[in-house]
Order: sequence, then structure tokens, then C-alpha cells
Amino acid sequence: MAEQESLEFGKADFVLMDTVSMPEFMANLRLRFEKGRIYTFIGEVVVSVNPYKLLNIYGRDTIEQYKGRELYERPPHLFAIADAAYKAMKRRSKDTCIVISGESGAGKTEASKYIMQYIAAITNPSQRAEVERVKNMLLKSNCVLEAFGNAKTNRNDNSSRFGKYMDINFDFKGDPIGGHINNYLLEKSRVIVQQPGERSFHSFYQLLQGGSEQILRSLHLQKSLSSYNYIHVGAQLKCSINDAAEFKVVADAMKVIGFKPEEIQTVYKILATILHLGNLKFVVDGDTPLIENGKVVSIIAELLSTKTDMVEKALLYRTVATGRDIIDKQHTEQEASYGRDAFAKAIYERLFCWIVTRINDIIEVKNYDTTVHGKNTVIGVLDIYGFEIFDNNSFEQFCINYCNEKLQQLFIQLVLKQEQEEYQREGIPWKHVGLL
Repeated sequence: MAEQESLEFGKADFVLMDTVSMPEFMANLRLRFEKGRIYTFIGEVVVSVNPYKLLNIYGRDTIEQYKGRELYERPPHLFAIADAAYKAMKRRSKDTCIVISGESGAGKTEASKYIMQYIAAITNPSQRAEVERVKNMLLKSNCVLEAFGNAKTNRNDNSSRFGKYMDINFDFKGDPIGGHINNYLLEKSRVIVQQPGERSFHSFYQLLQGGSEQILRSLHLQKSLSSYNYIHVGAQLKCSINDAAEFKVVADAMKVIGFKPEEIQTVYKILATILHLGNLKFVVDGDTPLIENGKVVSIIAELLSTKTDMVEKALLYRTVATGRDIIDKQHTEQEASYGRDAFAKAIYERLFCWIVTRINDIIEVKNYDTTVHGKNTVIGVLDIYGFEIFDNNSFEQFCINYCNEKLQQLFIQLVLKQEQEEYQREGIPWKHVGLL
């Protein structure tokens, strides 16, 4: 029980503390962490401290301990929150949401995966093949999104570089029948430049390290990571992720989800195109910029299934509309380099959005008649990118940090409002806290 545990492992719920101050809060958190308790309640909220190692607290036996139990019956755990959200959704037939926020490297992405696994494990063991299919799709989609949307940072080897909100739809019996993913603000600048000690998105390294000789030959690529300007900064960095093994895992997951072989091959072609774009160099002949390595242009044209002269024109000119006239204006060398980088970022962002859309096409609720089967309900899981402060912060970093601040502000407002309404209902005197 949470109360019994507190005698040996500090206060399992911060609400039980006699006095609350930052030093006492941190001391309780530290004591519990040192005793191997990485979760602590604050009422209906759970605070998590990333242990940066695997703990044996997510297995089937642990799932059974939390299944159907009330929030405070068991020690603090992610599973307690997931079960509370599922029970609230099922009992009241109302949509619920789990918000996961915190600093970069806090363990938000892993938490969202454990929540998904828990919900998949506790839903009714069903003979319906469709329910099992949906569960499998929802879980498999995670590794695909991580490959294309996550990267190694200085704080986290598998950091989400995009915001993800996933809806899981349930039928009237509480079985999952589908889902939908919304993605927000992919950090596309990472495609062309990374902070010291960081890597680009996993997908590039996985392709080069895990792709067969036949695949790489067809894409005109070689295994050497340092051969490609866009990723050579992170080429020699140690990362806990096995890129070669993950390449196979992601490819298998894409097949299971329903990506066609030609679609998977097209994804590889786009990744290869971006790597080749980074190696393009421009030289100036008088005032005219030219592409130094024309062979790379031919490779890019082949991969994009277009003509070489069209690729050259796109890289060396921009179209300008002046009144009724439309003219092609030649780039300077600097403009051409900027245009090449913008092209690479845009291609990757569109690839990522297409992957999300493709997954949604497959996992969305189909053929569900509410008049026959009753209302379907939703559990939402928000896994947002963590806030960070660097010596040089990009515009995307500003947006990420601003989004985190707004989310935290909204969360505090909702919690305060809920608590104060409860005080009022029960006639408890309190000092009113104003909400902005």
C-alpha cells in the first residue's frame, strides 16, 4: 500500500508531507530514488525520475498488481495512472487524457510506451482478430515514429524531436478499435545541422548501418557515416541505440503496419536524396554559380524520378513573380546553399508527415456503427518534446520551450481550479489562488 511504503521509502504521496518546501520536496524525491522508487504521487499526478537503466517493474506480474485497483491501493507507478484513466473512461463513458511533460531526457517517450503497453495488456482478452490487430498496430507504430522523429541529444540517446498526441479509440466494452496520431513541430533544422555531441534523426544512421549492400548500392550510398556532410558531425558519436539492428526492427514494423514494399523503398530513396543533397557544392564562374559535382545531381534526379536539368534549375534558380511577369532569377552562391538546405529540410518534414498520415490511414477506426455498437470513447496520450536551453538556441527550440511553458501553465490552472472547486464544495476555508 502507498501509506505503508512511505514508512521506509519516504512519503509516497507529496500530499502527505507535513510542510512543503523545495528542500523537503527534493529530499523526499532523492530518498525514494536512492531506495529504487522512481515514482511518487502528488494527488492524481505521478512524478517520475529517470533512472537511466532498465528496471524490472513493467512485467506482466506488475501489470496484474495494478489492473482494476484504485489509484492509492498500490505504490506509485505509471500503471496506476494508466489504469485510473482507463477505468474513468470505461465507467463514465467519457474521454480521458494523460499528459506527459518534463525536461528533455526525463523519460517521457519511454513513459508513453509503457502506458500504451499497459492499456494493450489490460483490455479484454478477446477472440476478435481485429482487436488484436489494432493493439499490434498501435504498439508497432511507436518504433517507426521514433526512427524518423527521434535523435541522440546530449541529454538523451532517444530524444523525441517532435510533439505527439495519440488518441486510442475504444468500443463500449473497452476494447481498442483504432487510433489517431497528431504530430507537432518536427525539429527539421536537425536534418542539416546538429549541436556538438548530437546526431541527426536515427533514420539516416539506421539506413547506412543496417541497409544491405544491395539496398545501399541501389541508392548510391556507402556505409561510411563521415562521407555525408549533413551527418558527419555525429558520425563517430557513441550511442546506446544499435542502428543496424533497429533498421531491421523498423523495416519489419513498417511491413506489419501495412507499408507496401515500394513505399518502404521510396522512403529509403528520400533519405538517400537528403544525404546526397548535403554533399552538393556550388562554385562561382564569374557571377554565375554552378554545381561542382554534377554526378551527384544525376543521382538525386534518379532517386527522385525526375530530370537532371529540372533538379539543377531548382537548385540554381528561384521563380519570382513581378506583376504579370514570372521570371527565373539566378541564385548567388550563398542563396544556392541556403536553398539546398531548405529543400532537404522540407523533403524530410514532408516524408515524416506522410509516414504519420500513412499510419493513421491504417489504424483509424473503420466500420464502427455507433447505433449498433454504442458510443466509442477515447484515451489521449500527449508525449511532448522536452524543454532545453543551449548556448545557441534555434527558432524550433524557442517554440519547443514556449509550448512547454504554456502546457505547464494550463496544467497548473486546471489542477488549481479543480482543487479550489473541491474545497468550495466541502466548505473548507482556503486562501484563494488567482488564475491568470
